[in-house]
Amino acid sequence: MRPTLVNNLRVLVPVKRTIDYAVKIRVASDGKGVDTNVKHAMNPFDEIAVEEAVRLREKHKDAITKITAVSAGPAKTADVLRTALAMGADDAIHVEIPDNSLGGPLEPLGVSKILKAVIDKENEKEEIGLIIMGKQAIDDDASQTGQMLAAILDWPQATFASKMEFKGKLEKGEKVQVTREVDGGLAVVETSLPFVLTTDLRLNEPRYASLPNIMKAKKKPFQKLTLKDLGLEDAAKPRLETIKVQEPPKREGGAKVESVDELVSKLKEAGRI
Repeated sequence: MRPTLVNNLRVLVPVKRTIDYAVKIRVASDGKGVDTNVKHAMNPFDEIAVEEAVRLREKHKDAITKITAVSAGPAKTADVLRTALAMGADDAIHVEIPDNSLGGPLEPLGVSKILKAVIDKENEKEEIGLIIMGKQAIDDDASQTGQMLAAILDWPQATFASKMEFKGKLEKGEKVQVTREVDGGLAVVETSLPFVLTTDLRLNEPRYASLPNIMKAKKKPFQKLTLKDLGLEDAAKPRLETIKVQEPPKREGGAKVESVDELVSKLKEAGRI
């Protein structure tokens, strides 16, 4: 029998290893992807998600039992999980998937299925009542995983959050108010636990992991799983094939004009109007 959340909240934070945001992206030699032999780091939106979970625990010390970071990918993915542990997560789960073993990159639907299977497995030990994750990854910019996961779990979702406020205790069924960034302003929505939250840039500013915390992270629980352990050998295979990747055309130099008439004339010559 699963435990009931009674002022007893476990938070799951999915994170992804992506090319560092400061790296200049180059198209790979085969023209079907980008050069990945560069510096990688935790997806910036996921850093915000980890920070929000840690701040939530700092504010509600007695209510949050555990913050668990989870990621799927090759062996090097462990690096971002260690970063999450150093930022304040209590334990980590790595679903190890060897490079190219699926025939392509993990897609949002595959990731959401993996997360659902992890949640089902972990719920047998201690129920997860809140999922906080980045609104998108900066490599594929899909912005789909959180929404798909909420649908598979049949949980409410609050996406692109810039503020979250609990209206009662951190218990199952308690109300949560979330401020979302929308075109031209803000939208305030209300939902209840358990639910999926995806983070926007202005939710918080992630902390730097201190050296003592980096050392402590090495001793925190770190669980490894495979797709076979989750019964997902085929479910995580890509459904799309990348045909071609190319850099955008280089911008041509501009020119100054002296009047509106000259501007209109130049646009006509260029076939723009």
